[in-house]
Amino acid sequence: MLSPVIEEALNNQITVEAQSSQIYLAMASWAEVLGFEGVAQFMYAHSDEERMHMLKLVKFINERGGHAKISALEAPPTQFGSFKEMFQELFNHEVKVSACINDLVDICLTEKDYATHNFLQWYVSEQIEEEALARNILDKIKLIGDDKGGFYLFDNDIKLLITAANKA
Repeated sequence: MLSPVIEEALNNQITVEAQSSQIYLAMASWAEVLGFEGVAQFMYAHSDEERMHMLKLVKFINERGGHAKISALEAPPTQFGSFKEMFQELFNHEVKVSACINDLVDICLTEKDYATHNFLQWYVSEQIEEEALARNILDKIKLIGDDKGGFYLFDNDIKLLITAANKA
């Protein structure tokens, strides 16, 4: 059985994950409108992944005797300036999500809820991967600079990344 403190904290994380999905969906739409198919596919896939993170929390809360609550979300931005700015925003958002997960882990230890602590270790590992991926993409964008041909190649590379991941 979840304590009220843990249940509330997990429900807050549901909102964080849902908001992440919406942000990445908005980024996907923006990239698609600009003709960057690879970046759009990457962001659509990322949006789906964040939604799965949310659903995993919903099911966990309900299975542990709590009540998962779905709350309203803030509208995400619809414009992102440049791809560098968009991926910087993605990276900053992932750092924020990592901080939220770390706070959740801390609450679990304080509450001595080791089952939830164990469940959250998957999210801790996932966030390490998410931050590393975002940092890697930012590093590539910095290498490209303002080279439009470089962005074309980057878009194709990221499309291949998504295609390979879907085949795996």
